[in-house]
Amino acid sequence: MSSGVSGSNSAFRRRVERAAELRAVRASGSTAQENDEVNAAEEELRQKRAKIDDAAKAEYLIRDAMAQGKFDNLKYAGKPIPGLGEAYDPDWWVKGLIQRENISGLGPKAILLRTEDAELDARLDAQFSEKQVREIVEDFNARVIDARRQLQGGPPVITKTRDVDVELDRWRGRRAAAAAVAPPEPEPKRPWWRRLWSGAGQAPPN
Repeated sequence: MSSGVSGSNSAFRRRVERAAELRAVRASGSTAQENDEVNAAEEELRQKRAKIDDAAKAEYLIRDAMAQGKFDNLKYAGKPIPGLGEAYDPDWWVKGLIQRENISGLGPKAILLRTEDAELDARLDAQFSEKQVREIVEDFNARVIDARRQLQGGPPVITKTRDVDVELDRWRGRRAAAAAVAPPEPEPKRPWWRRLWSGAGQAPPN
């Protein structure tokens, strides 16, 4: 903001304070002249407020809050705001609650199922057989359906079931992609005595 806007805000604030003083005088019993002065000051304030644009009002409110120390010691002062710039996640508040409160295995089924759903791919990737993947997905689906049938209050169950065959295809694809980028295993290092025999041109004993 320019210095002109700041000066205008300062003058506006002084008029507000003057109007408050005049109101106090009128409340305590004032003369007709004092009443006229109060009314004139209030009319001037109304006109002034009508002329000030939203940006100037916002600037005034921000400066007033700074003067009162309301912006001191903010949690993320000088730090990046978590989640800023990431894709919108409809379950952001649930995940934030679980992270802040360190919820594990406790709470409404709707929240627990959303958390499990968000972590299900990583859990499936840790399995070594299609049978294990199938059993986990089928168990997850059964618990989602069971939670929808129960009317116990709390957040609604909006977690969707997973198609078992689709999840198996996705699991195979992730495993194949991980194997393609994995570095080759190094050859086992031969014992020193085998290297010694090879250097002497003799076949090492079995």
